[in-house]
Amino acid sequence: MTNPEAELPARGPAAHGFVDGAFTEVLAGARVLITAQRRAEDLSAALRRRGAGTVIASILGVEHHIDEAGLLGVTRDLIDEPPDCVVVTTGIGLRAWLDAADTAGLSEALAGMLRGTSTIARGPKALGALRGAGAEPAWVSPRASSREILDRLLGAGVEGRRVVVQCHGAGDDGLSEALREAGAEVTPLTVYRWGPPPDAGAVTDSIDELRAARFDAVAFTSSPGSAAWVRALDRAGALAEVRAQNLAGRLLLAAVGPVAAEPLVGAGLDAGCPERGRMGALVRYISTRVAENALTCVIPAGLLRVHATDAALGQRPLRLSPGGLAVARLLAGHPGETVSREQILRVLPGDSTDPHAAEVAIARLREALASPASIRTVVRRGYRLVDAS
Repeated sequence: MTNPEAELPARGPAAHGFVDGAFTEVLAGARVLITAQRRAEDLSAALRRRGAGTVIASILGVEHHIDEAGLLGVTRDLIDEPPDCVVVTTGIGLRAWLDAADTAGLSEALAGMLRGTSTIARGPKALGALRGAGAEPAWVSPRASSREILDRLLGAGVEGRRVVVQCHGAGDDGLSEALREAGAEVTPLTVYRWGPPPDAGAVTDSIDELRAARFDAVAFTSSPGSAAWVRALDRAGALAEVRAQNLAGRLLLAAVGPVAAEPLVGAGLDAGCPERGRMGALVRYISTRVAENALTCVIPAGLLRVHATDAALGQRPLRLSPGGLAVARLLAGHPGETVSREQILRVLPGDSTDPHAAEVAIARLREALASPASIRTVVRRGYRLVDAS
């Protein structure tokens, strides 16, 4: 897994003096796939504010209120006789529990029970949900890991103690069973489960676009979602192709934290994450890494960045055609060097051998750049992207 704390050489906007505060749309021209369901729109909006185009293809759906009557019965019992400890594994799970309790007029009593009971949060999302209910946890798992929670509880001793485990969408990672074996009286609480994608067609389309190298980054917010995405790629026979793009540095896989990244790393992929497991930190991480991975050069018109499906000049997306993008990528890959018409014809769609097609492509790229001086004609030889770095 990419080490988020490792120092990286300055590339992209940072290499040319651009900082995030002044270069707010650092993702202009880039395209990001979002695999989450919950808060997908919030993540998309945050990335769009930085200039990215986004596609949401939620890999998992959420099935709420699996057994509402049973859940409310357990809730009443816990309110009447509070446990020694409540483990909150997910923010969405706790909020769904409070919502279900609200339908029976129990939400205030449930929140009061949580405030008066020792609670453990599995990471920042669970922490945020507990604080939203007015409860301050006794401890928060730094890595959002069930293993860490188990070690913490076993270290404190659980024999004879009553522990409630709010399960996440895929279960509880064996936490309940391990606590029972250590002598605890455990109440597992299933509030929701992960289900099939809400839009299977969107997932299929996103895989087709991944194979065609039409994304610069993919964002993940949960370990089950990362694992489901890997399985979907494998079923579609696309895992090897996507892995090749990823390992070549052309496709960033960005997870909200190390636990969400683990299934990706286990599939032989290079996945990175921010130092802090927050949505805002994930957005900043994607912004920095995508800008670093872009094919970048400084020309007289400004900073040119070439991404998977478009290029940008400064903060302005160029809206290039596939042919225009191919020519921009060719020239940006050889700044200051002469590129022949034959080379340009080879990267253009189709199989034209007419030099006029290369001239038209260059003319259109100059127009998109609004800077004819940025591409020089080298008489009888071809064209050169002027390197102004």
